[in-house]
Amino acid sequence: MTTTDVMPALSVLDLVPVRSDQTSPDAVAAARTLARTADEAGYRRFWVAEHHNMPAVAATNPPVLISMLAAATTRIRVGSGGVMLPNHAPLVVAEQFALLEAAYPGRIDLGLGRAPGSDPVTSWALRHGGGGVEEDAAQRFADHVDNVLAMMAPEGVGIRAGGSTHALRATPRATSVPDVWLLGSSDFSARLAARNGMPYVFAHHFAGQGTAEALELYRSQFRPSPELAEPRTFLTVNVAVAPDADEARRTALPQLLAMLSLRTGGPLEPQLLVEEAEKVELPAPHREMLEAMAERWVIGDPVSARRRLVELATRYEVDEVMVHPVGGAFTGTEADRSPAREETLRLLAA
Repeated sequence: MTTTDVMPALSVLDLVPVRSDQTSPDAVAAARTLARTADEAGYRRFWVAEHHNMPAVAATNPPVLISMLAAATTRIRVGSGGVMLPNHAPLVVAEQFALLEAAYPGRIDLGLGRAPGSDPVTSWALRHGGGGVEEDAAQRFADHVDNVLAMMAPEGVGIRAGGSTHALRATPRATSVPDVWLLGSSDFSARLAARNGMPYVFAHHFAGQGTAEALELYRSQFRPSPELAEPRTFLTVNVAVAPDADEARRTALPQLLAMLSLRTGGPLEPQLLVEEAEKVELPAPHREMLEAMAERWVIGDPVSARRRLVELATRYEVDEVMVHPVGGAFTGTEADRSPAREETLRLLAA
C-alpha cells in the first residue's frame, strides 16, 4: 500500500454457520469466541443475521444472539444484519432493541431488512402460525420502519383507539435509542433510507452486483434528518485470510460450496470441513460459477487482503468495511471454535 492508502474501519458480519462436526451449541459458542476476538482486535461493530430453518445457519434470532454477544464483549457495537421486519410485529422489535439499548447503552445497532430470510413454509409459520403479522407485511415495510423508530423514541407514539389517544412506548423511560440501519439487495431500501435520512447498507457480500448503483441512488436522493446530516454507508465483503494464499483458498472452499448449492437449488446442509469440501467433484458449469464467486471475495494472505479491502473501500467511497469471515475448519478442530475465522480477523487487524 502507498502512503495515500488508508485502511478502512473494520466490522464483522456473522451468520453463525454450523459445520458438519458441530451442534447448535457448538456454533453459538464459536460465535461468542469470534465476537470476543473482534472486540479485542478493535473492530467497530459485530452484526448477526436472521435465517430460519436452515441446517447450515444457527442465527435464527438476532435479539437473543445480540444479548449473549454484548454480554461477552466490552466495547464493540453489536447489532442485527438484519432483523427481517416483515416476520415480526413492529412493537416486538422496538421493545427488544429498546431493552438491549437500555442494557448496553451506545453499543446496539438495529439493522432492518425486508427479505423473508427463510423458505415459504417457514415464512408462513413466522407470520401466521400464532396469529402472526399481516399478510401484506412486506408491502407495508416503510410504514413498519416508521413505527419501530417512533416506538423506540423516549416520547413513544400516540395510538388512537376508542375515541382517545394512548401512549405506546417500547420501554417506559428510555434515555437513548439504538442506531437504526436499513439493509437491502435492491434499490427499494436505498430509496427508503435516503427518504428517511437513515444509514444504509447494500448486501454486497450476497448480491455481488448492483452495489455501485444502489449506493449512488442512496447518496443522490439522501435527505438529511435530525439523526443523520449526511449519507452513511459501508461495504460488506466475504473474506478469508491466512498466512499464505493457498491456505486461505482451502479454508474458503466450504463456504463457496455452500453458496454454490444455494444458487443452484441444492440442499443447504451443514458446512463441510475443508477435507470434505476438497473431495467434492463439480461439473464444469458449477466449477465456473464457484470460481467467479471466489473472484468477488477477498481471499488471500494478509498483505493482499488488506490491499483488496482498501481498493474496495476506495471504489465504493466508504470508510468502513464489514467483513464476513468465511474460513472453514479442518478435521480435528475443536467443535466450539472457528480458528480460521478468528485468524482472518486477527490478521486483518494486525
